[in-house]
Amino acid sequence: MIRSVMRQVLLPQGNISKKGMAAANLARAATTKPASKAVNLEQFDPTQVQLLEEQCILVDEQDRALGSCSKKDCHLMENINKGFLHRAFSVFLFNSKNELLLQQRSDAKITFPGRFTNTCCSHPLHVPDELEEANALGVKRAAQRRLFIELGIDPKETPVDEIRYLTRILYKAPSDSTWGENEVDYILFVHKDVAIKPNPNEVKESLYISRKDISDFISSLEVQGQVITPWFKLVLENFLFDWWDNLHDLKKFEDHATIHRLTAKTS
Repeated sequence: MIRSVMRQVLLPQGNISKKGMAAANLARAATTKPASKAVNLEQFDPTQVQLLEEQCILVDEQDRALGSCSKKDCHLMENINKGFLHRAFSVFLFNSKNELLLQQRSDAKITFPGRFTNTCCSHPLHVPDELEEANALGVKRAAQRRLFIELGIDPKETPVDEIRYLTRILYKAPSDSTWGENEVDYILFVHKDVAIKPNPNEVKESLYISRKDISDFISSLEVQGQVITPWFKLVLENFLFDWWDNLHDLKKFEDHATIHRLTAKTS
């Protein structure tokens, strides 16, 4: 169980730190010759294995793009422990009743299978449309793409100008001894009613939850021995309730200059 959370803010800097430079050098090396240990993928769902070939965007701790690396290599703890960091996003979609759409990740997922989490969590790809950084357009386009793939939400229902970019977090979390996450994660909010048709290869269950019920819901999961995803837990404990209380006044929470470094202590 997570006992406490420490927060460190990373402000934009003119010069990258020695630690950041080392990570950047490792990431640059990975773009030409990825460090990829032999991993037995036969145990996993073929569709999810195929997705491991996608090219993610490697970044430094200031979210400066360094190059590309396969989804597989980005998520191997072997590389994460060397400092490999990639760009990601987390969507929080609320309906007109101000209820948050949650999903339970499919058991077919390679990282964090079966865990409940926010609406949609994934990665922009190293392609021109999703590399565009102005107004976080690339990340928003990636969010449209994944909302459709995971939940069947038509991109016309989530135009980029209705996807609000609030801030970024940086966190690292293992899924097991082989796989994990190390991300600069864009927090995106959508507030509208949409039609959903979950993809069972991606989503095991989905539901809307009210602000007053979410704490009891999380507690009930813990009683059953279920754990929510680490990024969702960090956002929940540090930011979500303030944002939820101000869904019609989110402008004051927009902070595109700061990357919040969140570290969860586990016991």
